Amino acid sequence: MRASPFFFPIAAVTFLLFSSSAIPDHNLGFCSDHQNSTDIEMATLGGLHDSNPELESLARFAVDHHNSNQNALLELVRVVKAQEQVVSGTLHHLTLEVVDAGKKKLYEAKIWVKPWLNFKEVQEFKYVKDVPCFTSSDLGVKKDEEGPGWKSVPVHDPVVQDAAQHAVQTIQSRSNSLFPYELSEIVHANAEVDETSAKFDMLLKVKRGEKEEKFKVEVHKNNEGGFHLNKMNADH
Repeated sequence: MRASPFFFPIAAVTFLLFSSSAIPDHNLGFCSDHQNSTDIEMATLGGLHDSNPELESLARFAVDHHNSNQNALLELVRVVKAQEQVVSGTLHHLTLEVVDAGKKKLYEAKIWVKPWLNFKEVQEFKYVKDVPCFTSSDLGVKKDEEGPGWKSVPVHDPVVQDAAQHAVQTIQSRSNSLFPYELSEIVHANAEVDETSAKFDMLLKVKRGEKEEKFKVEVHKNNEGGFHLNKMNADH
């Protein structure tokens, strides 16, 4: 029995339709919201994908390489963003926050890695922009809360924590107590941010030996990152 001349084209089209519907997006080189580290291993050549978060050693390698070549003194703060691109090996695209002469800056780095050859090379390391010491979003101030004035901020925010620790250290330095002051809790915190500084109004619960005390404090932070305890009152 002779096969129909239309059989093979129809069969090929049918196969392609079913095959394409079964291929996950990440195998086509696209990033998706559900992608994880196992997706990266199956990534198509040349596609960009979210990278494994354990990349501090690569980030430090890139910063050290830049410092050596440019006689610079950048200090790595954190990896802000990381992606991988599968080439002949892996090309890591990193966005890094660093400190340069006391100021925070963003850099973008590309590091080419071939693990089987123990090969690692910085392909690119470039400056992106300066990072403010603090922003309204850093302090949890909502975008719709525009205008000047004090606003409630999360007590667990790192900048608020730093301000509270500075206040406790200053209280300790002004005290004649043999027992050190220790921060127990930030009861509540408000902040006011402008172009040149941030002010933190906080109620702190501190311990001194077995005794617990409360202090109302106002701490200022300038644009260079320095803290200053401006007001301090015991709260009875």
